Amino acid sequence: MICKYKLFVIFAFLVSFMSLLFAATADASVNLRDMDFTRVHPQVRIKDVVDIEGARPNQLTGIGLVMGLNGTGDRSPMATQMMRNVLQQYGVTVDERAVRSRNVAVVSLTAELPPYVRPGQTIDLIASTVGDARSLQGGTLLQAPLRAADGQVYAAAQGPVLVGGYAAAGAAATATRNIPTVGRIPSGAIVEREVRIDYASGGQMALLLRNPDFSTAQRITDAINSAFGSVARPSDAGRVVVNLPQQYAASPAAFLARMETLEVQPDAVARVAVNERTGTVVMGGDVKISSVAVAHGNLTVTVEDFQSVSQPAPFSGGQTVVTADRTDINFDESEANFIAMPSTTTVRELVRVINAIGASPRDVIAILQAINEAGALHGQLVNM
Repeated sequence: MICKYKLFVIFAFLVSFMSLLFAATADASVNLRDMDFTRVHPQVRIKDVVDIEGARPNQLTGIGLVMGLNGTGDRSPMATQMMRNVLQQYGVTVDERAVRSRNVAVVSLTAELPPYVRPGQTIDLIASTVGDARSLQGGTLLQAPLRAADGQVYAAAQGPVLVGGYAAAGAAATATRNIPTVGRIPSGAIVEREVRIDYASGGQMALLLRNPDFSTAQRITDAINSAFGSVARPSDAGRVVVNLPQQYAASPAAFLARMETLEVQPDAVARVAVNERTGTVVMGGDVKISSVAVAHGNLTVTVEDFQSVSQPAPFSGGQTVVTADRTDINFDESEANFIAMPSTTTVRELVRVINAIGASPRDVIAILQAINEAGALHGQLVNM
């Protein structure tokens, strides 16, 4: 009797659990159907859509020598000359033939000097082989200067190279994973020179929109003026000029700290980005189409060549010969799916209609290009 009671309790629990699970699933599907796709641009902070004019990074480049490679370096004359130059700096003079080695590699160094970085701080850099080196795995970069476009040295680079791949070779086979000829040196460059940034010259600063748009520029202006008074004005689609308020004249950084947290709703031109090489399609939520009809069908043509062969009887002494060539051509044209697409205002409906005809991503690209050529796609079609 007790066992029957326990089984009844377990069965009731399972029924209740399944009922709750189905109810939650149903609610989730209803919420998904009722989602508001018309609000395509959320509220974001000003700091996430603009840059401060004058506070810009600077690109640094250099040439260096990576040592300690396990026979994967290069033997180019450039590597030999650089090794001799390094040895001469330490008072060692050797013959050119004595410094040939596959344990060194000449590399190109690239780094980006962010704004507000001071001398003594470190930045990351990338090392890429210049000669015929096969891999930089296990190598260490000797100290090398990093220069900007003005020719001045802004950082000194040195440190072990981290490679995200490998290369192995044998007598009859080779194996390579990722790119072993490019490596990264985290915090491998020490900043030696400061780039002065004057973003509030004359009590005025400018905000540069990362995606220029007149509507977004005006909304940023309205948000700043609502919080600090009439201090901002848009000069064009990509720039908003802000006069520093009187109470923040001695501390522009405090004004920026408050201003960049204000929220705005950005706007952008409706775009559809397609990549025919990878079959990627990305559509903005504000893309609109006019009333069109879409037909989707495939035509497959198969051509097969056959040769007729004459085979002699066993032990007859005859020879096998080709008597004739035959070609079979078959056409398989699947029935085209013709669907009328009404004027829509959401991407959800556009995707639903295209998926209804069973189109693959590459077919979707062709359909979108055809809709654009028909003048029914209201937005920019960007081919990546």
